[in-house]
Amino acid sequence: MTVREPIVAGRFYPASPSSLEKEIEGYVDEAAPKEDAIGLVSPHAGYMYSGPVAGAVISRIRFRDTFVVMGPSHTGYGKPFSIMTEGSWRTPLGNVEIDSVLGRQILSRSGHLDEDEVSHLYEHSIEVQLPFLQYFKKDVRIVPIVLAPASSAVYKEIGKEVAGAIRDTKAEAVILASTDMTHYESHESAERKDRSAIEAIVELDEDGLMQRVKDMRISMCGYALTVALIAAAKELGARRAELVRYQTSGDVSGDYGSVVGYAGIVIAR
Repeated sequence: MTVREPIVAGRFYPASPSSLEKEIEGYVDEAAPKEDAIGLVSPHAGYMYSGPVAGAVISRIRFRDTFVVMGPSHTGYGKPFSIMTEGSWRTPLGNVEIDSVLGRQILSRSGHLDEDEVSHLYEHSIEVQLPFLQYFKKDVRIVPIVLAPASSAVYKEIGKEVAGAIRDTKAEAVILASTDMTHYESHESAERKDRSAIEAIVELDEDGLMQRVKDMRISMCGYALTVALIAAAKELGARRAELVRYQTSGDVSGDYGSVVGYAGIVIAR
């Protein structure tokens, strides 16, 4: 059975289980009102920068058995559209099992996804989400999917395939799009661009998001999977979305000359 080992433990987040749990505890709000979420958008940088946003958004959802966690391909390794349907992912908090039933149903429905481990080996965007999920639900399961650049039509088709598989299996699942927003621009520029992208996401307008990313040259690394998320969520009955928190790395570092933006968004019925 494949075990995907952590690659950014000790860099993006603590490698010590006790230190990791303590850090996450500082970011989450267990008393926050809970949404019956279909999906969410959450950032994936080092916890000191994106942890407050990730913690805020994950605190707002009612947990289900499985999370379909979609991340962008930062490395270019492996198949462009990849899924893992068996095995587990290790973090300092223990192993997270893959939901093979849902994963195989997504794969069987999809005309785009391939079974592939290579694309996941060195990709941090899914890994950094897992300790937050484990903090709230020790036995949480995942279906990891990595998406590379393609057309909006492809992303929407993948989203609808994911939604169809969730319906087919009657899975208790949440879809998570792991993405950071604008990269390495001034705080003012990043916030202006990100607010425009966030507006499209909150309006559940995947075509509008794609157009704004293109027109405004928004360096949002996970726009592809966010388009897929919106398409899937609407198939599953989503009617509304809410920005839970937005900030940039400058809010932590004090360097507002070159920042990365982070948004936490909940999508619900």
